[in-house]
Amino acid sequence: MGIFSRLSDIINSNINSLLDKAEDPEKMIRMVIQEMEETLVEVRSTSARIIADKKELVRRNAKLEKQADEWQDKAELALSKDRDDLAKAALLEKSSINEVIELVKEDMQKLDDSLDKLSKEIEQLQAKLNDARARQKTILMRHKATSSRKTVNTQLNSPSIDDAINKFDYYEKKIEVMESEIEASTLGNKGINAEFEALENEGKIDKELEELKSKLKEKK
Repeated sequence: MGIFSRLSDIINSNINSLLDKAEDPEKMIRMVIQEMEETLVEVRSTSARIIADKKELVRRNAKLEKQADEWQDKAELALSKDRDDLAKAALLEKSSINEVIELVKEDMQKLDDSLDKLSKEIEQLQAKLNDARARQKTILMRHKATSSRKTVNTQLNSPSIDDAINKFDYYEKKIEVMESEIEASTLGNKGINAEFEALENEGKIDKELEELKSKLKEKK
């Protein structure tokens, strides 16, 4: 069974509602358009058959009216010859034909009503199909964008992402500790070097002090 069981179902359907409820809007919109196209072909084919039937009834009606006119002429001819019996028989034949003509006209009216209804439904269906085709690209783009957002949101809320971030934090802290140890080690080396430099400077000052004392003694 197709998406729509009757033409009125399609005309009265709400495409947006169908898409909102669909698990796969992209697939659904293609199926909707395909169903509309197939239904449109079927309805137009039905209209063509009705038009053909109407033409046949028109031809039959014309033939019957000609026969009725012929019996009318025969009745007049019989009366002109004082043959009332033949005139009466001719009028009976004409009456029978007129009854058939009335039935044919009723059938033609029914076909006209069906064609009018189908014509309006075809117009509505074509408009709905044009609208669906025009919106198909936009709907598919929205569906793809929504799917992408859903995928990203799923990944962001994934436990594996949290685990990865926790690992990054762990390694970052570990690196910071290592950097601190290296800086501390470097500071220790600088402290020893500073002590040696202080000793060397102290020796130089003592030497300068002795030299200064010697100069003062010489002046005395």
